[in-house]
Amino acid sequence: MIHLADITGRQGEPEPDVFPFTVPTLRTFVRLELTTPVTFFVGENGSGKSTLLEAIACAVGSITVGSASVRADPSLDAVRAYADRLKLGWRLKRCTKGFFMRAEDFFGYVRAMEQTRDEMLRDVAEIDRDYAHRSKAAQALARMSYARELGDMRRRYGDGLDAASHGESFFKLFRSRFIPGGLYLLDEPEAPLSPLRQLTFLSLLKQMVDQDAQFIVATHSPILMAYPDAQILSFDGGMIRPVAYDETEHVSVMRGFLNHPQSYLRHLMADDGDEP
Repeated sequence: MIHLADITGRQGEPEPDVFPFTVPTLRTFVRLELTTPVTFFVGENGSGKSTLLEAIACAVGSITVGSASVRADPSLDAVRAYADRLKLGWRLKRCTKGFFMRAEDFFGYVRAMEQTRDEMLRDVAEIDRDYAHRSKAAQALARMSYARELGDMRRRYGDGLDAASHGESFFKLFRSRFIPGGLYLLDEPEAPLSPLRQLTFLSLLKQMVDQDAQFIVATHSPILMAYPDAQILSFDGGMIRPVAYDETEHVSVMRGFLNHPQSYLRHLMADDGDEP
């Protein structure tokens, strides 16, 4: 399902000489049409793909994976000014489901969940000490709110996000927050995932697309880019253009390295002046 069909930049307005307006790709941005349920933004670091994804999240009014609004995220203050100039075109109606997630948001959310759980467990232990000589009913009443919150965390995440590997935690969190028919904006979701887990993530994408979800993903991963029939948009060269999978620099470099690693390593060592 395609919820967000196109994004248009407002033309004819003076461009401030500040970030992110100074990013070449964003300065020349006019219009982007989203033609498939899965779209990948690809390009080198600094090409503008993550910044445009953040601007889209701000324009949509997405929530983060931790359920906070992007409008309240101070790290996106500069991007919001650019987002205000974007016009969104929806296929049917504005989609309010889904979330925006950066790799750092995932790791931060896991740490916050662990801290919250530990604080509640300490509070419960303190209640047990303070209520040790009171009735069972009084003890249960004092523990009730904590028990409810801890029980909800166990239902969502089992033994806890921090008890699993990063890859397992990512899938637990993603599945627990997924709602069918949503718009999901993901920045480098491959960060916590091994190559094998990235293949699992492709399968998860397919399941969620079958439930009318739409994904826009900024990535460096040739594995994720291989999602069947995905739209791949390159941000290299100061403009946004569609590219075929085999034409992406990420794929060609990775393929060349895997086929001839020693050739690449010899060049790198020669550049550093370390070649024997």
